[in-house]
Amino acid sequence: MFYKRPADNFKRCACILLLAFMAGCNPQPVVNAIQVKYADNHAVTITGIDAAILNDIDRDSVKNWQSLLAIYRMPADTDMKDYQPIQPGKYLVKDGGLVFTPDTAFTAQQVYFARFYNYSGNKTLWQYIKGNTSKGQLHYTDLIFKP
Repeated sequence: MFYKRPADNFKRCACILLLAFMAGCNPQPVVNAIQVKYADNHAVTITGIDAAILNDIDRDSVKNWQSLLAIYRMPADTDMKDYQPIQPGKYLVKDGGLVFTPDTAFTAQQVYFARFYNYSGNKTLWQYIKGNTSKGQLHYTDLIFKP
């Protein structure tokens, strides 16, 4: 008869528990496909933003849409795009999307980008450990469009 030492059983159980813990702690975040659709030289429609976020900001009296999604002109030197002023305009929630109408019409040959700040992304412990994010870092996606 073969005798197993208690330490071998402990190691085996610890490995199984560790693997089960690691498999359960890495949930994949739900990613919305944010899209910018250019309607005409007067407006763009942004779809794919979570409806709860849209409705929450829309109910706010200040309606600070630029903290969630801001529209900018793309500069000739793309390294300078973080220093561009925000394109002024009005935001409107319509049909589950966000419609942006600029104060002045979009220029036909000018490239623009919408910066979507993802406040819910990259907050898991494993993303901090892997170095994909740091504390206090804002996560955003730039969506480029041209009229």
